[in-house]
Amino acid sequence: MPERLRAAFIVLEGGDGAGKTVQAHALCSALKREGYRVHPTSEPSQSDVGRLIRRSFLEGRKISAEVEALLFAADRFLHLKSEVRPALAAGSIVVCDRYMYASFAYQGAQGVDANWIREINRFAEKPDLAIYLDVPAETGLSRIKGKKTVLEKLELQRRVREEYLKLVRAGELVLVDSTRPIKTVAEDIYALVTGSISAS
Repeated sequence: MPERLRAAFIVLEGGDGAGKTVQAHALCSALKREGYRVHPTSEPSQSDVGRLIRRSFLEGRKISAEVEALLFAADRFLHLKSEVRPALAAGSIVVCDRYMYASFAYQGAQGVDANWIREINRFAEKPDLAIYLDVPAETGLSRIKGKKTVLEKLELQRRVREEYLKLVRAGELVLVDSTRPIKTVAEDIYALVTGSISAS
């Protein structure tokens, strides 16, 4: 089968334990089987700033939510410039596990002004499709094995979910119920993505 070049920017969002990483892998595999060139990626990215963010959160050092927002925006700027835009220019479908909506949800849930978060992310282009995998906070956290990060706290995750649902109601995200079996969720995501690709 000849490789199908079709540039598209697809984002999967959700609270911790929503199944984003599993579903991103499933989506990439399904698209590759259909012959598409696929570029999987995630935020925080593999940039120096992204690695700093991962190390800080894994080590349990809580910093101010405003600084979090600035660090994520800096990583996002590098991620788009060095990885996402070149992949799109090469005709790939970019599948990104988290994007700017995570900043709106996570730092917004900690009281950071939503307009300010949008302003510092003004450089970030809108994806072709952004999907929100919805699970109750209790369900998501129960799925996480091992040591939890500084952001994986029940009350915070409840507020994060509310911020994500605001984005759904505003039409920025498409909701998919991620409490269902993995295969069912994957089929719904694939249908949304292929529908978006064929429509654009």
